[in-house]
Amino acid sequence: MAIRSTQHIVTVRTAFFSGILLLAPLAVTIYGFIWIIGVVGGSFRPLFDLVLPLRLQGLPFVWDVAVTLVVCILITLLGFISNYLFGKYLLDLGERVITGIPGVSAVYGSVKQVVATFGSQNRNLFSRVVLVQYPRPGVWTLGFLTSKTQAEAQTRAGRELWAVFVPTSPNPTSGFVLFFPPTEITELDMSVGDGMKMVISGGAVVPPHPAESVKKPANPA
Repeated sequence: MAIRSTQHIVTVRTAFFSGILLLAPLAVTIYGFIWIIGVVGGSFRPLFDLVLPLRLQGLPFVWDVAVTLVVCILITLLGFISNYLFGKYLLDLGERVITGIPGVSAVYGSVKQVVATFGSQNRNLFSRVVLVQYPRPGVWTLGFLTSKTQAEAQTRAGRELWAVFVPTSPNPTSGFVLFFPPTEITELDMSVGDGMKMVISGGAVVPPHPAESVKKPANPA
């Protein structure tokens, strides 16, 4: 009988502590909100009491919540204004300071070029990773297909040509824009991101690819 009573006590104690563990995060969250409201709202509410009628000042906690919301909105508006009006000025000022430091300016310029060239605004600049024979037949190099549009260059050449950007390694921000007939371009299955990793690493990073699905390079026309 004593053993059964002990088991009941252990079960009740375990359930009690389990309930505490479940309620503790909620209690801490509620306490945090109340503390923020008390600090922010309580600090700024006297300023609003000056313009509020006496009959509306009977619920201080409610007004603390309202004042806290107003303060948060004003801070957000201030952030928007500073970003649009002063953000560009501060960014330009910081960039001028960085570019004035010998050695650091070269690194900063290279990183900025990489971000500008391969950032989100130009993520669709390269459509496919391709193989082309360059700088001579028999030597294959990795490139990125940039355009199949037929314009003046193709008209002058008298044949269909595709534009391919062949980057230098390990700095892919420089390279060559070359025009090849479609028959001299081998399109690869790897993604543009994998192709860029391969270029930057100097060929050390090779994306995995099943051997049985590797396409044979097209023979040049």
